Amino acid sequence: MSDHKTISFDDFLKVDIRVGVVVEAEPFPEARKPAIKMRIDFGPEIGIKKTSAQLTRHYRPEDLVGRQVMAVVNFPPRQIGKVMSEVLTLGVPDADGEVVLLRPDQEVPLGGRLF
Repeated sequence: MSDHKTISFDDFLKVDIRVGVVVEAEPFPEARKPAIKMRIDFGPEIGIKKTSAQLTRHYRPEDLVGRQVMAVVNFPPRQIGKVMSEVLTLGVPDADGEVVLLRPDQEVPLGGRLF
């Protein structure tokens, strides 16, 4: 295991993790590794943001539309190929290291902040 550094609660609060719903998803063949481009709606306060993620093992674009996901919404935008990624969609690795998305276990209002 890696070193587990202790952080303050204020440090944790700096990371703004919100719930959104995928409103568009399509293949991203230009990416170095197989990926999916998404537009995610985080509600009226944050709006719709773009991102891409290496999700092709467990997800097809058409299955992602309408799905709630969790994402960090306060990182600076980052260029990923031809996509300017505005949020970091969160997941955890399965037994093979492939991404499994994090999401609420029941439908919740868009834009809700993780606490």
